Amino acid sequence: MTDIAAGARAPRAESTVYPVLLAVCLCHFINDVMQSLLSAIYPMLKADYGLDFWQIGLLTFTFQFTASLLQPMIGLYTDKKPMPQSLPVSSASTCCGLLLLAFSTTYPMLILGAGLIGIGSAIFHPEASRVARMASGGRYGLAQSVFQVGGNTGTALGPLLAAFIVVPRGQTSVAWFIVLALISMVVLRQVGNWYGRYQKANGKKAAASKTLPVSKKRVVQTLVILTLLVFSKNVYLASISSYYTFFLIEKFSLDVQQAQMMLFLFLGAVAVGTILGGPIGDRIGAKNVIWVSILGVLPFTLALPYADLFWSGVLTMIVGLVLASAFPAIVVFAQELLPGRVGLVGGIFFGLSFGMGGLGAAALGVLADVRGIEWVYSVCSFLPMIGLLTVFLPSMKELRSGRVDA
Repeated sequence: MTDIAAGARAPRAESTVYPVLLAVCLCHFINDVMQSLLSAIYPMLKADYGLDFWQIGLLTFTFQFTASLLQPMIGLYTDKKPMPQSLPVSSASTCCGLLLLAFSTTYPMLILGAGLIGIGSAIFHPEASRVARMASGGRYGLAQSVFQVGGNTGTALGPLLAAFIVVPRGQTSVAWFIVLALISMVVLRQVGNWYGRYQKANGKKAAASKTLPVSKKRVVQTLVILTLLVFSKNVYLASISSYYTFFLIEKFSLDVQQAQMMLFLFLGAVAVGTILGGPIGDRIGAKNVIWVSILGVLPFTLALPYADLFWSGVLTMIVGLVLASAFPAIVVFAQELLPGRVGLVGGIFFGLSFGMGGLGAAALGVLADVRGIEWVYSVCSFLPMIGLLTVFLPSMKELRSGRVDA
């Protein structure tokens, strides 16, 4: 807490405020550890409640659709009326969702718990993303990567924690993670205080220009392309995070703990790819990172359904590392496309991440019940081909010419 207070002594963030960035990174880590517990305990829930794959998909859909529906609305509202102290509320909502997951006895209670976790995510992401940009000192790619790597690391550790804590001790052990929610609430309160001081220090500063860098028609076209790129990335990631353990159990006869360890390797690679994507984007441009990240994984996704156990692990790590680097670049690209609308951009694209993943998980669950899990992975392997649409994006030079940075 003292580091955040020290960072607040120079609240204009003319240079990168690392204590604040690390604080939102930590809270993103905690937020996504708690969220990832839901998907990490799917095999246990499926066995204990006798669920079909479509019901597993509906749990993911409920969590991610709730988040995707609310995030753009919250982002748009807080662009006009920032709410620094809304951040701790996100942890409180997620805490309530975990309690329901831990002590639920029926499937509808699981659905409600998933929805509350989604609401917590919807509140957290737009405002925390705004704080990261405020504290960036102009290094927007780095700031987004630091912020997002916390979430990816939390998502990666979720299956590991589930494998060694929740699976051996049962569903009620999910409640132990409420301690993390309380820590997050304390840290986010301090972040909210810094946020408020930053606003006061910059209250008399001229508002950032909201002039579009390209025509409205080009903005709409670019947003559609970015949406399709997010679709390809997140549906593929949803296929791994929601069903990879089932794929490994069915194809290679692994037990649940072994499958969770394999999922941890993939999600760990996602975390590394996220932290690398932002700084690389600051150097070579967000558009170039998007090119390499999405289209570049195509050979590896195509090979995955036919690989043995060893190469499945290697290929998923490569896919996670390369594909994850796209998201910081997409967020920065959209922020340059829509200057002065940081909350809206954060809400839309974090919301799209959850929404696309949720819809994808629900659809893939239905397909897995009908055609089998291996067939689903064969179809999903072609999704990165959508990366070819990157050719139609404007250049970063074109976006940044003649406007004031947000």
